[in-house]
Amino acid sequence: MHALLRSAPTYLIALVLLVVALGACMARFRRRVDTRRRLGPDGVVIGGGPIDLAGRADAPRLLLLHGGGDTPQTLAYLARSLAEHGYSVRAPLLPGHGRSLEEFGHVSADALYAAVRGAYRELTENGTRVVGVVGLSMGGALAVQLAADEPELPALCLLAPYLAMPRGIALMARLSRLWGPLLPVIPAGGSRSIHDPAQAAENLAYGAFTPGALRALHDVVMRARAALPRVAAPTLVIQSREDNRIAPHATQAAFDALGAHEKRLEWLTGSGHVVTVDYRREQVAADVAAWMDAHLSTTHAARGR
Repeated sequence: MHALLRSAPTYLIALVLLVVALGACMARFRRRVDTRRRLGPDGVVIGGGPIDLAGRADAPRLLLLHGGGDTPQTLAYLARSLAEHGYSVRAPLLPGHGRSLEEFGHVSADALYAAVRGAYRELTENGTRVVGVVGLSMGGALAVQLAADEPELPALCLLAPYLAMPRGIALMARLSRLWGPLLPVIPAGGSRSIHDPAQAAENLAYGAFTPGALRALHDVVMRARAALPRVAAPTLVIQSREDNRIAPHATQAAFDALGAHEKRLEWLTGSGHVVTVDYRREQVAADVAAWMDAHLSTTHAARGR
């Protein structure tokens, strides 16, 4: 007992030094994040604001949803391609995203889904407009929830949908209130999420996650997995076999659980997780346009009569 008491100060000093070292590392990491992502006067990262593009006056509308920790910038190429194809396109900036790390720390699954539901309702204008939905990564999980709650949704595209969280990350999310005070921000990893170096350099993602944002992502994934069997909309899923975030077997399992009678799973090679900006982005845009053409044109014509 006396030996333990004599050694206690050593452990205490070691703990204090560890906390100080962690704090210094976190401060340096936060400075790197802030330096790489410059915020505008509105508090939104420059280049990462909402996208709203008009297509043909009578064309159906498309709602595009970005991924976790990211911004509509990852959907800009896809949005432009779809607008040039004739669609009106909207990609909102989701709550807590594209702003300061402090705001990212307060994001919740409820707030994320409320924003998505509100954007969809605004676009449909009480059912007078035809709207298709495209979701990337976490946006795909949110799109699944929306499709389950909106049985009249005519078409859905899920791009690298984040519908399975690795066990280790899921455990971190569930225990985040315990380790969060020591690690208020952690690197997100994912250096291979975009293979194209030019596109990777332009990416405006935080490159980090907060404990609150990780919990929100976990909740979004769990709710989306539960909603999969209730999805009725014709659904196209596009996934890279080299995705560094989601294993192929996890995507296949999610696809099998989809309740849609009409669904298709397309595999890419040569891309990372963010397929909308990577080397195969032209193919992704063409496939999304073709899917929407096939499923929105008939609905749009029927409502116009």
